[in-house]
Amino acid sequence: MVKEKIVILGAGESGIGTAILAKKQGFEVFVSDQGAIGDSTKDNFDQLEIDWEENTHTISKMEGANYVMKSPGIPSNVPFMDVLRDLQIPIISEIEFASKYTDATLIGITGSNGKTTTAMLTHHILKSAGFDVGLAGNIGNSFAKEVAEKNHKYYVLEISSFQLDDIINFAPQIGVITNITPDHLDRYDYDFTQYLKSKLRINQNQTKRDFLLFNADDPELKNAIDQIDTEATLHGFGYSSQNMNITYMENDQVVIKTKKQKTMINTMDFTLKGRHNLLNAMAASTVADLLEVSKETIRESLSNFKGAPHRLEQVLKIQKINYINDSKATNINSVYFALESMNSQTVWIVGGVDKGNDYEALYPLVREKVKAIVCLGLDNQKIIESFQPIVDIIVETQSMKEAVLIAHKIAEKSENVLLSPACASFDLFENYEDRGNQFKQAVREL
Repeated sequence: MVKEKIVILGAGESGIGTAILAKKQGFEVFVSDQGAIGDSTKDNFDQLEIDWEENTHTISKMEGANYVMKSPGIPSNVPFMDVLRDLQIPIISEIEFASKYTDATLIGITGSNGKTTTAMLTHHILKSAGFDVGLAGNIGNSFAKEVAEKNHKYYVLEISSFQLDDIINFAPQIGVITNITPDHLDRYDYDFTQYLKSKLRINQNQTKRDFLLFNADDPELKNAIDQIDTEATLHGFGYSSQNMNITYMENDQVVIKTKKQKTMINTMDFTLKGRHNLLNAMAASTVADLLEVSKETIRESLSNFKGAPHRLEQVLKIQKINYINDSKATNINSVYFALESMNSQTVWIVGGVDKGNDYEALYPLVREKVKAIVCLGLDNQKIIESFQPIVDIIVETQSMKEAVLIAHKIAEKSENVLLSPACASFDLFENYEDRGNQFKQAVREL
C-alpha cells in the first residue's frame, strides 16, 4: 500500500506538531522551511526519520503530495502558494489536520481580543471540574502535537484567523467569537470584511448539535451573525441584550439563559479586573454551563484564576506606583480595555510597528486617564501627531530600560505605569513575550 504524503511548510510549533502526528499516522512527511531550522528540531526530525530542508522550498519534492500543511505565519498570497495551488494539492491548516485524528469534544475560541484569556479561563474551569481537557492552538502546545502525544477527551483551542483560513471540514462542537475589531488587516488586503469572514469560518461546518457563542455587544459581529445561515444554536453574551439564549450581567452576577434553564453565577470574587474580562468570564462560564459544569465550580474557578501573562499583568508596586504589563495589547481595542480599567492617572508606554492604527477611539480615555505618554519604537511619529494636542508630556525612547526609567520619574504615588503598546513588537523585540519580559525585568531593576 502506497503511503499518503504530507508536505509541511514551516518548522515552527505548528509544523513540528503536524510532522509528529503525521508520522504517527503513517504518512510520508516532508518539512520545508524558507528560513533556518533549529538544531534541536533537526535532531528531532532525524530521530523520527522525517525528511526536511531549510532556507529553500523545492517544488519537485512536493509534487504528488496528498496535503500541504501551511503554517499560519505564511501568507496565502505569496507567489509560492500559487505554484502549489496549480499542482492542485489541498492546502490545509494544522487544526484541520489534527482534528481528523481525534474524537475529542472541541471548543474553538477566536476573536480579535480576549481569546487567550477566554481560552485559559475555560480550560481552568473544565480542569477544575475534573474534565480530561487539553489547551492548545495559539496557546501552549500545537493541537497536532497534543493529539499525537496525549489525545484528551476535550480540547480548548485558541484559534487565529490565519488558522481558520485553511480549514475544510474542521468543526468545533462549541465555537466562541469574543469580538471583531480591525487587526492583521495587512493579511486581508486591508479589507475588514475579509477579516470578518475569516473569523466566521469557525462556524462554517457546525451542525444542529453544535453551539456558536458570540459577543452580542459587538455591533459588527452581531450584524454578521444575524446574516449567517447556520444550523448551530446561537448564544450571545454581553451587557446589553437579554433575549433567549443569552448570557448577561445583573447585579455582579453572570446570568446564563438557555432553553433548558437559567443559571446565575456570582462574580464578586473574580480575580481579573475590567469590563472586558467580565465578557471573557461570560463566554467561559457559558461554555462550562453548556457542558453541565456546576455553578459552584464555575464561581470557584473565577475566584482563583491567575490570568494570562502579558495581559494586564500586575508586575510590582514600587513607591505606591503600580507597574502593569499589557504587552499582548497589539491593537487599539486591547488598549481601550486596558485604559478603561485604570482607576487612577497613568503613564502610558506605547509604540512599536504600527498595524494601521486609528487612535481617535482612544481620545476620550486618554484625556481622562493619561498624564504622559512614553513612546517606545523606532518610528513614533504617528503616535506623537495623534496625541500631541491632548497630552502635555510625550517622550520618545528606543529601549525598554529607558522607557521604564522615564515612566518611573514621571509617575507619582497611587498612579500607574502601563505598558500597552497598541503595536506589533518586532522593531525592537523578538515578540510580545520578549517585550513584556523586558518590561518586567526593567521594573524589577528600578
